[in-house]
Amino acid sequence: MSTPTPPPFTDAAATWNRRFEAEGYLFGTAPNAWLREHAGVWQPGQRVLCVADGEGRNSVWLAQRGLQVDAFDIAEVGVAKAQRLAAERGVLVNYSVSDCDTYAWPEQAFDGVAAIFVQFADPALRARLFSHIVRSLRPGGTLVLQGYTPRQLEYKTGGPPFASHLYTEALLRDSFETLDILELREYDAEVDEGSGHHGPSALIGLVARRH
Repeated sequence: MSTPTPPPFTDAAATWNRRFEAEGYLFGTAPNAWLREHAGVWQPGQRVLCVADGEGRNSVWLAQRGLQVDAFDIAEVGVAKAQRLAAERGVLVNYSVSDCDTYAWPEQAFDGVAAIFVQFADPALRARLFSHIVRSLRPGGTLVLQGYTPRQLEYKTGGPPFASHLYTEALLRDSFETLDILELREYDAEVDEGSGHHGPSALIGLVARRH
């Protein structure tokens, strides 16, 4: 018997707005650990884009490090909370409400892109998103990406319940074959990122640079 195709996120904006309406921050206010570990690839003053940034934990932290940060998310509720967090921390971030297809994606504009758990994307959207990311990087610009592997379906501590949305090493190597891969690591770790990502997790991290 064939496996049924998982339903798409039919109204992603409404879904994420509902999730972000709750008190507090769904994924906390501390930056993602992989991003924190690798943010040294960017220097103060450089321009970095945070993709699907949610409530701002990663963009605000990068701005606190002296980077010029652009960020977008599909959920206006999440962006409003991100703006409040930035104001509380005394930093400026150029936020916009947009999805991955309608974001302006300036070409060769960014010294870096942070793509942390953007796994709402089905394979077709993911291919478009990854292509946009590559084109938006300047020569020498660096991508820092984190996601879940299919083994996360066993842990069930965060991420979508669809194997098609999860990352493998082969998928990332193929998707970013035009970049120089500086690090690609599959590993397990205890994640404590609010109630949204909490517990033992099957992770993969990528750091890759445009020629």
